[in-house]
Amino acid sequence: MRVLIVEDERRLAENVARALRESAGYAIDMAFDGEEGLFMAGSNPYDMIILDLMLPKLDGQTVLHKIRLSGSGVPVLVLTARDEKESVVKLLNAGADDYIAKPFDLGELMARVKALIRRGKGQSAAVLKVGDLEISTSDLTVRRKGKPVNLTAMEYRVLEYLAHRPGAVVSKTELLEHLYDFNWERFSNVIEVYISGLRRKLDDAGDSKLIHTLRGQGYMLRA
Repeated sequence: MRVLIVEDERRLAENVARALRESAGYAIDMAFDGEEGLFMAGSNPYDMIILDLMLPKLDGQTVLHKIRLSGSGVPVLVLTARDEKESVVKLLNAGADDYIAKPFDLGELMARVKALIRRGKGQSAAVLKVGDLEISTSDLTVRRKGKPVNLTAMEYRVLEYLAHRPGAVVSKTELLEHLYDFNWERFSNVIEVYISGLRRKLDDAGDSKLIHTLRGQGYMLRA
């Protein structure tokens, strides 16, 4: 999953980015003012935006308003100070999905982010199920037929993204755009490598294939 953090306090933004990268394996982009945040939100496909309310150049409410005017339904979590309740109500009414007040616990923030991403993908449970495959988004573990499947961090990220869209065709370009941040180096065959590893490990743990290739289109995860 790819997350945009729009926060002018650089140390806070970097701490949140580090926590999301290390605990959830998310790809993170950062913007430090409202104008940059709005530009990045309109230029890249994000699964989640973390948006500070008080920003230089453009405030959080204006950024959110413009994002929603563009037709984007990306989940937005607002960061706010405790004395900004009236502004938070306006933001929620304007299309924000949730908010958390500063100072906040990083564990709570990560739980909210994961929940919003799941809801944004049409999922509510923390465990994603496709046939006999179970993916726990809370502790990043995978089981097939009840047995653990050991994946690399990147293999897990590819599988989780596919599991959020079971039965849908997901192109290689879409996977690259959602699993890497703004600075990734574009290696053309990297997705094929992870898909190959996933197929081998998942097939060894079950009786049927779960990942299907549609030539010229992409990949599909289905039982």
